[in-house]
Amino acid sequence: MLKEKIYIASDHAGFNLKQKICTYLKEKNMIFEDLGTNNAQSCDYPDFAHLLASKINSNCFGILICGTGIGISIAANKHKNIRCALCHEGLSAKLSRQHNDANVLALGGRLIGIEMAINIIENFIQTPFDGDRHIRRIQKIEVD
Repeated sequence: MLKEKIYIASDHAGFNLKQKICTYLKEKNMIFEDLGTNNAQSCDYPDFAHLLASKINSNCFGILICGTGIGISIAANKHKNIRCALCHEGLSAKLSRQHNDANVLALGGRLIGIEMAINIIENFIQTPFDGDRHIRRIQKIEVD
C-alpha cells in the first residue's frame, strides 16, 4: 500500500458494502478508520463525504460509498485538494491513480459486489502516481 492509512465512510445505501470492505481490510492487516455510517438507516451522503474529506492528507487514502457513488463523489470533490474518482472496475481505479493522483475512491454500493470492490481497491491503493506531464494537468484542476 502506498499510504499509511485508509479512511472509509458511507451513507445507508453503501453501508453493507462498506462493512464487507472493512472485513477485507482487517483480513489484510491494513490500517483504516471507519467514519460511519454505523447502520443502514437513511442518512445524508454529503455529511460522510465532508467528514472523510476533512481527514485526507498526503499520508492516506479515502474510500466513499453511496448507492451509485455519484453523489458522494460530487460532495467530496467540493473540497480543495480532494481528487475523488468514481470507479466501477479496476482499470479506471488504476488510471485514476496513475494520471490523476486520485486520493479518494468512490464506489456504488448498489452497483458492484464485494469481489469487484476488492479488485478496484487493490488497483487503487497499489498504483503510484506517474507524475511528469500529469502534474501540470492536476494543477489546472483547482479553480480559485
